[in-house]
Amino acid sequence: MKKMVIFGAGSLARLAYIHFCNEGLYEATAFTVNKKYLSENRIFQLDVVPFEQIEQTHPPDVYSMFVAIGYKNGNKERARIYNDCKSRGYELVSCLSAQVNQIEYVKVGDNCLIMANAIIQPFAEVGNDVIVWGGSYIGYQSRVGDHTYIAAEASIAGDVEIGQYCFVGINATIRNGLTIAPKCVIGAGAVILKDTEQGCVYPGQQAKVLPVSISELRDFK
Repeated sequence: MKKMVIFGAGSLARLAYIHFCNEGLYEATAFTVNKKYLSENRIFQLDVVPFEQIEQTHPPDVYSMFVAIGYKNGNKERARIYNDCKSRGYELVSCLSAQVNQIEYVKVGDNCLIMANAIIQPFAEVGNDVIVWGGSYIGYQSRVGDHTYIAAEASIAGDVEIGQYCFVGINATIRNGLTIAPKCVIGAGAVILKDTEQGCVYPGQQAKVLPVSISELRDFK
């Protein structure tokens, strides 16, 4: 089994560890973070190594890497570490849950984490350094750009083009045939019915507070 290191120590890094363990293609042997963020020495009984020393402790000719950082700074922080690891000679590996539907007809780049119960239709393409949470739907022939983050239960219809550095929030819906320009934020529950403009934020509809209390409601209809 090939050996790998996970960059990160937060919740996404811990989820990545569980997914890699479940799939059994790579053996996660350590976590790594920059020294100034090192607050614990072990996670899941594995050492947390300062990234500044990683080439000495876990050289790239022996170990691969997965960068498990969220959407901080519009996914740019994850992209920065991704490029840094590549420049040091590390292979960036992906983890595709066996519970993902239709994955055999899908192109997936490196440093991707596609979690359990995601549905990816045939001939879709997922770029490099993409996070796809469980329950998401990516339709037929849709294309997801590099360094993008797709939250749980997002629905992306067929033949959609999503640019680089995008964020698609939980339960967001994107109609078929659209182009989501680079660096867009699609908020939780947003419904996108036309092409977007680069760098724009599209919020979802916030729930309204009714002028009654729960004790005043006879039912929830």
